Amino acid sequence: MTYNPQEIEKKWQQFWDKNNSFEPSEDKSKEKKYILSMFPYPSGRIHMGHVRNYSIGDALARYYRQRGFNVLHPIGWDSFGMPAENAAIKNKLHPKKWTYENIDYMRNELKSLGLSFSKTREFATSDKEYTRFEQEFLIKMYEKGLLYQKKQTVNWCESCHTVLANEQVIEGCCWRCDNPIIQKEMPGYYIAITKYADELLDDMEELKNGWPKRVLTMQENWIGKSNGLQFKFSLSDESKEKLGSCFDGYEVFTTRPDTIYGVTYSALAPEHEIVNYMIQNNLLEEDTKEKILKMQAILPKDRAAEEKEGVYLGIEVIHPLTKEKIPVWVANFVLVEYGSGAVMAVPAHDERDFEFATKYDLDIKHVIEPEDEKLVLPYIKPGILVNSDEFSGMPSDFARDGIIKKFEELKIGKETINYKLRDWGISRQRYWGAPIPFIHCEKCGIVPEKIENLPVTLPDDVEITGEGNPLETHPTWKYCKCPKCGADATRETDTMDTFVQSSWYQFRYVTDFHKHTEVPFLAEDEKYWMNVDQYVGGIEHAILHLLYARFFTKALRDLGYASVNEPFKNLLTQGMVLKDGSKMSKSKGNTVDPDELIKKYGADTARLFILFAAPPEKELEWNDNAVEGAFRFLSRLYSNQEKCIKTETKPTPKAETKVEKSARKKIYETLKKADEVYNRTFAFNTLIASCMETLNELNKIDNKEIYTEGYWIITNVLEPIVPHCANEIADNLFNRANFGDIEIDNEALKDDEITMAVTVNGKKRAEINVAPNTDKEALVELAKIAVSKQIEGKTIIKEIVVPNKLVNIVIKG
Repeated sequence: MTYNPQEIEKKWQQFWDKNNSFEPSEDKSKEKKYILSMFPYPSGRIHMGHVRNYSIGDALARYYRQRGFNVLHPIGWDSFGMPAENAAIKNKLHPKKWTYENIDYMRNELKSLGLSFSKTREFATSDKEYTRFEQEFLIKMYEKGLLYQKKQTVNWCESCHTVLANEQVIEGCCWRCDNPIIQKEMPGYYIAITKYADELLDDMEELKNGWPKRVLTMQENWIGKSNGLQFKFSLSDESKEKLGSCFDGYEVFTTRPDTIYGVTYSALAPEHEIVNYMIQNNLLEEDTKEKILKMQAILPKDRAAEEKEGVYLGIEVIHPLTKEKIPVWVANFVLVEYGSGAVMAVPAHDERDFEFATKYDLDIKHVIEPEDEKLVLPYIKPGILVNSDEFSGMPSDFARDGIIKKFEELKIGKETINYKLRDWGISRQRYWGAPIPFIHCEKCGIVPEKIENLPVTLPDDVEITGEGNPLETHPTWKYCKCPKCGADATRETDTMDTFVQSSWYQFRYVTDFHKHTEVPFLAEDEKYWMNVDQYVGGIEHAILHLLYARFFTKALRDLGYASVNEPFKNLLTQGMVLKDGSKMSKSKGNTVDPDELIKKYGADTARLFILFAAPPEKELEWNDNAVEGAFRFLSRLYSNQEKCIKTETKPTPKAETKVEKSARKKIYETLKKADEVYNRTFAFNTLIASCMETLNELNKIDNKEIYTEGYWIITNVLEPIVPHCANEIADNLFNRANFGDIEIDNEALKDDEITMAVTVNGKKRAEINVAPNTDKEALVELAKIAVSKQIEGKTIIKEIVVPNKLVNIVIKG
């Protein structure tokens, strides 16, 4: 029989489509499994990363269907975002048209892989029905104090008159016109995720057995909870005079109050309000101003890789304890979004501060010395305080508490908890996004749109040029009436960060929203399906997406929509697909087109290779020879079905010969491994290898019943991985009756004989093959025969038997 994947795959995909084979049941008495893979952005074509992600999730979904679970395995489209606007500019297409045409094409690509997604639960985040409830959530957050507006610093291109996303800033310049960008303050909307910082940290305990440890560590570091001292640096009298009455100082936070007496300078972020004030009011020399603007042009996320740079501002602050004047610098390593955007610098006891002070020849004053070693600066470990007034001679840990207490007694500072986490800015000044549902009224201020008027949808009659936000200049769309007083008003023209859409999509899937249009999801469906049993996606989403999804779940709970604390019970982060040692990308010319691969070898070969080449969490190196090998295995598996007997019941053969017993043992070892792999390890590569070994063992025998038993089990085990081929073989041989939970034959796993080592005085000298449970006397006699030369003429002192492992003969002489 010749394996023809194109014919077989078309047949089964049509069958599944016609029979709605992958829809979840409404029967909530059944045990459920919610398997979810991160949804794709509709860029136009799927790539091998998609194939890997969705093959993993699909294997799990199919396995649990076999086992009788009610399985929800949905797919959707993360369809808003900047790439659509870029494509609109490049191809002169409307972003909506570009997006939905791509969805249609990619849906067919995913279908060609045989992925068992629910059809009734599919949606795009740009669908107005999805936007409607998303806007409702924001309004409810606003009413609860979880959403607010404040000024934000953005990347601004003066030439294009538009805000740029970080990805649109290339080496400090606009991606479109190549002019330098500047940092500009503009009003924006923020979600108060910091109110949930402690809960986000504490609930990691709930996830520790289901999430990779490194993902939890990354989130913990991102939230960055730390305990320390907060105090104010007051400006010197001369500096106050220079800045006028606008500022009298600024707040700083430190986790090292024990080093307070070693402060020799302070540093501000390039975007700090004092710095911007001095620029705007011409209080700086031109070269100083240019240096600061150059720092501002580099994205904060990129500054860590930059050489430490700074410039003196010409102002001083007063040390809160010593009353010494401290020079104030601008430094590129201080980020405005962390803390107050200002730091105290102790170069003797901080590597970064030391590097900066050394470069600019600033004072370095050590205030901690080691107890049992030579002082080498910068010294960052605990020690004994020196040069620290009444705290000199104290251990640094002890002095830390004393210094905080002194600040509090003097009422010039306080102990506080700080977080690196900042509130989530969701405003984007671009067209292709979900409109933020607020209205600006001169009389009433910011007013939410009425719930019954949702969704606020985008106007279709726009031209995307890249110059400014077309919503801002639209002749009619933004003009409306105030929902509160009825006066003329204007709509908010900012749209939402696309992370908002991907933060709650897991809830939307739980209800058939075509039947229930009045709610985002039904409460009884949410309680049944949530939380997601297995989430699959890339490690690159370890921080922002997963953190925002965790926050959104807690916020929806507190708003009365949800009942769970965490969205994803278990998380699998799959590794990247590489070729020639680097990530596949068009720019590197090392991509592999899944469509071409499927046309040549079939979807099952692609799925088999992608799951066999490496464990899911590891990087996968593309190998053309291994793809050929996967195809040859499926061809051999398919053609060898001729050696089986057609039957609708599972054969129960008896093995007579050693080779037959070995084959049956391998069959059930593979079945046992399947349970371990699908439920615990996800090491599909080892399961596939075991299936290959099973086929090799079967090919050593002539017993058709055992061969058929092997195919009954191997097609069951492989169906989640290669569903078309496995279904076709099972249909030919068994009328598809084999898929389900198969009981392991423990008798087949037993060995007829075992191999035991024979040692003399602890050194291995021979081996013996014996039946299991052979009595001790017989084992000793067989062992003596095996080592007769080594013990001849010797006195046997002792005979030690370790059951099923070894016999040790202790001799003398």
